[in-house]
Amino acid sequence: MKAIEWVRFFSDQRARFRKSLFTVTELANVADASPAVMNVELGRLVKQGVICRWVPGRYGLPDGVTADELAASIDSDAYVTGAHVLAYHGYITQMPREIDCFTRRRHNRSRKRPGPLGTLVFVTVSPRVYAAPAESRMAGPEQAFCDLFYVSRRRGLDPRSLYTFRKLNQLAFTTNLLARYPQTVQQAVASLATSEPPEGTRTEA
Repeated sequence: MKAIEWVRFFSDQRARFRKSLFTVTELANVADASPAVMNVELGRLVKQGVICRWVPGRYGLPDGVTADELAASIDSDAYVTGAHVLAYHGYITQMPREIDCFTRRRHNRSRKRPGPLGTLVFVTVSPRVYAAPAESRMAGPEQAFCDLFYVSRRRGLDPRSLYTFRKLNQLAFTTNLLARYPQTVQQAVASLATSEPPEGTRTEA
């Protein structure tokens, strides 16, 4: 297939089926080629800027792909949460290079997937903490805030020393939401949410 035919294929799939990402196997079937031949063709198309390699093994047009779409294409159980969501909604001022994706599955060596949007990090969490949003693959701000503290503590970090928080008085944490997390996370979230520093200042650990 010529480059223009691939552009038409990707555009048509997005318009008709809302599918923006494809595996090498899927594209090889479309081109009626072997995966080895398809890999060579994909390398050429990426160099030409016709398509983008969003993460290893996932290809699409060079625009219009979001982190939650990318996570779901790799793991249908995964949803984007934590610092990426908070930055997206303007609750922290730094856009993290790592995008936390909570899941019930284990990814082992493929847990980290680097790409143009950042590195997707698949985090296996307990059924108590796991709560995939009903209508999207991106957690709401309150859930993302709690998830940030949860995953940071698992890593031995404190997000208050990593990020500048703002607009926290706009968040509304329910008892049911907080009850999913360990007591230490509940206390940290409650403490920061009720004592927001002046906008533009960094909180201290």
